[in-house]
Amino acid sequence: MSSWTLKSIPPHDWFICLDVESYFDHEHDPESIFEEGFTRPIPLDERDIIATIFFNGDPEKPEFHIETAEDLSKDEIEQANRTLARILGTNLDLRPLYDLAENDSVLGPKLTEFYGLKRMSRGTLLEDIMNRIIQMQMAHKPTAKKMAFKVREAYGTHLTHNGKTLPAWPRPFQLAKADPAQIRKMGPTLRKGEYMVGLAQDILAGEVDLDYLDREAGPQEFYDKISKVRGIGPTSAQDLMLFRETTEAVFPSNMKSGEEKGLRKWIIMSYGGDPANTSEEKFLKMIKNWKGYEAAAIEFLFVNYVINQKKGRG
Repeated sequence: MSSWTLKSIPPHDWFICLDVESYFDHEHDPESIFEEGFTRPIPLDERDIIATIFFNGDPEKPEFHIETAEDLSKDEIEQANRTLARILGTNLDLRPLYDLAENDSVLGPKLTEFYGLKRMSRGTLLEDIMNRIIQMQMAHKPTAKKMAFKVREAYGTHLTHNGKTLPAWPRPFQLAKADPAQIRKMGPTLRKGEYMVGLAQDILAGEVDLDYLDREAGPQEFYDKISKVRGIGPTSAQDLMLFRETTEAVFPSNMKSGEEKGLRKWIIMSYGGDPANTSEEKFLKMIKNWKGYEAAAIEFLFVNYVINQKKGRG
């Protein structure tokens, strides 16, 4: 068994995330995580492990206590911490955003209400992409989560936790051998299966470098390149950008039939504007207090929307 502590840059109140079901997978019950911890597969460089994560509940001195049933080497703990940092957002420093947007008419109140919020993502960009592709055009998200779990069961490494099997997310070499027709039997459409298998094959062929896009590419480069991946359109590219370990994002215009689409439309409407008639200059003025923290800022609006939906005010 290994156990260690991972510190986060304050403020960070991870318990806010328990209200956002989309942050979690089929096997998770956010209501029980508060006491039992957050358990999920963690991809290391050479293998997958299972870790259980406990938050200390202190937004000003945030720490996560990590436990694994296996004995990990020092190097493997460092690998796990890199993945955990991506999942939990521990390296994201949002302190300047609180100063920049304190008086912002739309964002300011949300920064106060959800003080310490940081987005959650999955362990790798490939996991985020697979999750996004499976859930596309599906209104019932619990069903989509169950489909993703079935894909993990079929192609991911099977790990054991408390006497039960928990599948890891498939790695490219595992997914590349899948038959889209078999994926179809698990729920996703044949085309979605083709998208996932094709992406895994392109990664192995060196035609797509997700590590570079996730860790090094600027927001615009990320958007331009990920949009060209089969199965990922402008809206999905925009959403995937928000899960990276950076506070920056861009919101390119995506006008169709004279109507703005995606996150840009939502932002304009949040500020009382007309999505069909808002210039680039006017849009940038709307989000001037977000500069450099666009990915983090919009998460506050998203979580506010999710919680209001739960309360029946959405």
